[in-house]
Amino acid sequence: MDDIVLCAHHGAIAEITLNRPDAGNSLSLAMIEQLSHTLSELEADSHTKVIIISSKGKIFCAGHDLKELTAARSQPDRGQAFFSQTMQQCAQLMQQIVNHKLPIIASVQGIATAAGCQLVASCDLAVAGRAAQFATPGVHIGLFCSTPMVALSRNIAPKHAMEMLLTGEMISAEQAQIWGLVNHAVEDMALADEAMAMAQKIASKPASTVAIGKTAFYRQAELSLQDAYDYAAQVMVHNMMERDAEEGIAAFIEKRDAKWHS
Repeated sequence: MDDIVLCAHHGAIAEITLNRPDAGNSLSLAMIEQLSHTLSELEADSHTKVIIISSKGKIFCAGHDLKELTAARSQPDRGQAFFSQTMQQCAQLMQQIVNHKLPIIASVQGIATAAGCQLVASCDLAVAGRAAQFATPGVHIGLFCSTPMVALSRNIAPKHAMEMLLTGEMISAEQAQIWGLVNHAVEDMALADEAMAMAQKIASKPASTVAIGKTAFYRQAELSLQDAYDYAAQVMVHNMMERDAEEGIAAFIEKRDAKWHS
């Protein structure tokens, strides 16, 4: 079970790989726990500046492990406690991604459905191969994708989200790009290089500035317009006091390359 989540380092970039290809990289409880643990370790690693989440096999992530969930129905409570534990820990994982100090990029090949689509939507950025497809197909099996809905509805327009949720139909990588679920749809052979190039661009920036900006982006989105501006102004002042901002502005004025401290 130790290899269901892999982690490799490429300089300042860490790549997490979902490694349950025979199970569609479905989010079993063990997968959720190991993915969460790996993210925590990387947040504490001062050398890592960006994370890529990819997967092995033809499916990026097929959502929750329905066989594992079904097996829990043999319990006296018909699985209710296990269902609750799984959904709560999955929700915590998705929030961990959003609240993580490092930018996280989904590199999507193949299919991303239900909680797999939720995983993509929870990441800060996403790149997809042209063969990738996305869906929230719970309605097909009598289980509305309520938790994936949270991340999906925060990425794309309400009517597009409702179309995916109510019909359960697949959308292409190109459509996902048009709707805003992914940043770029690229040729499948170029997917890994595209994700790495995006990560390298971000990794070249000062880590403290990126961390401040990521936190501020999500927090201001929850506020009213006035409160958002009040909060953002405070963030700007805090950011101005950082050594990297002082160095970056000085380098710009002096027409030289900046020497980042983080």
